[in-house]
Amino acid sequence: MSEHKMHVLLIEDNPGDVRLVEEMLKESGADDFEMKHVGSLQAGMRILSEGCGNQVILLDLELPDGSGLETLRRIAPFAEEASVVVITGSQDERLGIEALKVGAIDYLIKGQIDGHQLRRILHFAVERHDMQMELHSLALHDDLTGLHNRRGFLLLAEQQMKVSRRNHSSCLLLFLDIDGLKRINDTLGHAAGNGAIVEAAGVLRSSFRQCDILARLGGDEFAVLAVGTWESSEAALRAHLEQKFKEVNAQPNRAYALSFSIGIVPCGANVRCSFEDLLAKSDALMYQDKKHKTPSARPSSAGA
Repeated sequence: MSEHKMHVLLIEDNPGDVRLVEEMLKESGADDFEMKHVGSLQAGMRILSEGCGNQVILLDLELPDGSGLETLRRIAPFAEEASVVVITGSQDERLGIEALKVGAIDYLIKGQIDGHQLRRILHFAVERHDMQMELHSLALHDDLTGLHNRRGFLLLAEQQMKVSRRNHSSCLLLFLDIDGLKRINDTLGHAAGNGAIVEAAGVLRSSFRQCDILARLGGDEFAVLAVGTWESSEAALRAHLEQKFKEVNAQPNRAYALSFSIGIVPCGANVRCSFEDLLAKSDALMYQDKKHKTPSARPSSAGA
């Protein structure tokens, strides 16, 4: 295969849909892709296990030997160095959205996409793939939580913003600060404080999807770039996070309550200021949120 082409593995058992994908790429003038096709999940896993340099996997979720999200879960261990774009029927758009939570980078609906859209989706997947490989090759993760560190977050988030602007989609940028971490350190010790940081990172992981970008910026500060689906309702996102914290704090025998102060900035396709400026704006909004917190909302020590 040519080293200058983007390598795509199509896992699809319907010959008509295979021809349609091939025709769409030809119609869009997409000669920078080299596509290989197999008709079953087992065949796809076999090719991926051979390490053939596939950067994007177009995966039909309904195959002779795989169905639904389980198809994606089974292919995931073989696709650690590739991005997965799932293919769903027109009646299964919700399944495509669920696939994003499981690890797909994007989804396409049969009969509702043309060659130019397909090409754009593939380019987006390749860009994310290349950026993720770069992140893995550099020390851009936080040692304590395993999230991206500040440098890794800025690198990946700025790339995502470019893609979002090109695709006319939106994101939400969140700046979060753990409430009362100093009090936890002072009353329970720094080991407990580190535990609170790790626990807060876990709450964020369970609250967002794999396509969202999470980071610990340092100390008790975190950031999230939520891609695509939250932009219509900041209130819904806040309510979602509040519910996650309620579930954590309802656990028995806790020594402290865990909460965040949060600043949220919409990142629309027309936003042209730098990402650092957006981060500073969300930081300022977080600080305003923290100033309005009541004492009861702050973490407390055991027995308080």
